Amino acid sequence: MQLDLNLLTALDALLEEGSVAGAAARLHVTAPAMSRSLGRIRKVTGDQILVRTGRSMVPTTRALAMRAEVHALVQQAHCLLSAQQELDLASLQRVFHVRWHDALTAACGTALTAAVRRQAPGVRLRLSAEPGTDDAELRRGEVDLESSSSRPTLPDVRHRLVGSDRMVVAVRQGHPLTKGPMSPERYAAAEHLTVSRRGSLRDPIDDALAARGLERRVVAAGPTAAFALQVAAAGDLVVALPDVVTRAARDQLGLVTLPLPIPLPDVSLYLLWHQRYDEDRAHTWLRDLAAETVQALFAPGTA
Repeated sequence: MQLDLNLLTALDALLEEGSVAGAAARLHVTAPAMSRSLGRIRKVTGDQILVRTGRSMVPTTRALAMRAEVHALVQQAHCLLSAQQELDLASLQRVFHVRWHDALTAACGTALTAAVRRQAPGVRLRLSAEPGTDDAELRRGEVDLESSSSRPTLPDVRHRLVGSDRMVVAVRQGHPLTKGPMSPERYAAAEHLTVSRRGSLRDPIDDALAARGLERRVVAAGPTAAFALQVAAAGDLVVALPDVVTRAARDQLGLVTLPLPIPLPDVSLYLLWHQRYDEDRAHTWLRDLAAETVQALFAPGTA
């Protein structure tokens, strides 16, 4: 059987949109034409791909299993065929998955979205605030751009340092720590909240305190920086975060930030992507724009 590779593009759109009408609009074809493509895909694969549930359509088990690979194949084909073409942002149609730490998404996700809409209105962003733990998702093309506080170890994952920041202590206004000098002893004596997606009650601050013969009492762990700041604003718990993370929340939540009374290395911030996108001009535009947006957080006068 002769395989029409255009079906891969149609299949990618169907799996991304979850509907015939949405896929047709994305590829600028009629709904009947996309419906015919779905019929051909079903015949070739021997699977229904999308099945109706009430008023919506959901992917089959096989469709879910092949979605990432289909998306990666289409993106690779896009890179291969468009590498020598000039990038026309006004007509660019692309979906990018940007997976950043929740604090970074909260701090500059709005600015990035606005910049993308202004420069390339046909581009859509999937902003997820889940920190990356699986480099395989970058390698499979499921994630286009990721944030990390450390350099990648895999040789095919690229990185770009976009900033570094100092750790600060965030507390509510009127908190006892805001009255008088804060020594390591006063800091350790307070009740603390850590930020850990896995619920860890310990972080590098505890090691730094232990080296001084001190131990703090961590009473809770929060899954995100946003949650931790809300908890700190509502009571006497103390949270330590990078300074830039706290800026947007200071006025909104009535928080005060204080210097961390123990020396810790600055926290680095990297953007990561797979090497397949090195020569992809649209991806290069996105990561340059993302880097500019993030670096604006660290510019003088933004504190």
